[in-house]
Amino acid sequence: MQIQGLAAKKSGAKLEPYNFSVSQPQDYECIIQVLACGICHSDIHIIDNDWGLSTYPVVAGHEVAGEIVEVGSQVKHLQKGDRVGVGWQRSSCLQCRDCLRGNENLCNQNQALILNGAGGFADYLAVDSRFAFPLPPEIDTKIAGPLLCGGITVYSGLRSAGMSSGQEIGIIGVGGLGHMAVQFASKLGNRVTVFTTSEDKAELASQLGADETVILKKGEDPTAPSRELDILLSTVPTSLNWAAYIEFLASDGTLAFVGVPDAPLTLPLFPLLLKRRRVMGSPIGGRAIMMEMLSVAAQHKIEPIVEVFPFEQANEAIQKVRDNKIRYRAVLTVS
Repeated sequence: MQIQGLAAKKSGAKLEPYNFSVSQPQDYECIIQVLACGICHSDIHIIDNDWGLSTYPVVAGHEVAGEIVEVGSQVKHLQKGDRVGVGWQRSSCLQCRDCLRGNENLCNQNQALILNGAGGFADYLAVDSRFAFPLPPEIDTKIAGPLLCGGITVYSGLRSAGMSSGQEIGIIGVGGLGHMAVQFASKLGNRVTVFTTSEDKAELASQLGADETVILKKGEDPTAPSRELDILLSTVPTSLNWAAYIEFLASDGTLAFVGVPDAPLTLPLFPLLLKRRRVMGSPIGGRAIMMEMLSVAAQHKIEPIVEVFPFEQANEAIQKVRDNKIRYRAVLTVS
């Protein structure tokens, strides 16, 4: 089968038309007609080879929404015409301890969609059907992709940190990740405090369900919220005064990282020890929690805020992502 894609042919290059072929799906494989695909900062890292893992030409795009057009002989849970989404993960071993616990995302043999084949910047995507997730009818195709990456990242991070309902949840940052984290935490019955550097993002956070906002200037230490926090989720890619944020946690509170700071963490031990506080990181989520996240998003009308571009404007959209001018997720759609 011939696929028409958009590829970067060297580090940092603009995307160019790139045609390649895939075989008919075997066993658990499927082929998806791509209807929409988000652009994540991780796509930029792969295009630019920031992690030293890219192989060129690279067809990026790991926030895919589309329709099944072909399935392999062992695919029983999907059929032609089903609307599905695919996120960062392409596959895992499905046999190790982590996989058997539903933590396929933690599998030592897990494979990233765009590091182990072509991604969603193309008209079709070939992938393991067990990592293609049926989309609830309430979720619009153009917003599905960001849920499958940014959405699962914050949802899994909050759940893994112990979020249920009736808690005090703090969110650091109101960007591509943070604006979804506010919605998940709030609509599941928690009181949400947001830390941000701008008035407009504080206002947006309030509209999305935040009960309290703490505004601080860049480089400024945060002021304490009115209540101690059970969970504090950092969604930002910058280093902050983590020792100050630790003090905002209640006993047994957790500081959870889904954004990656630009320098190693420096944390004092005693504030952790004296109140039995914890620090953790969390990547995406396994298949079970992915399905749970999609169900919660559908039931509670949790939607990423997106800017939509036709695939023909992919390079323009990517540049806006590079320049941090997107509010808050960019999505490519079929014209």
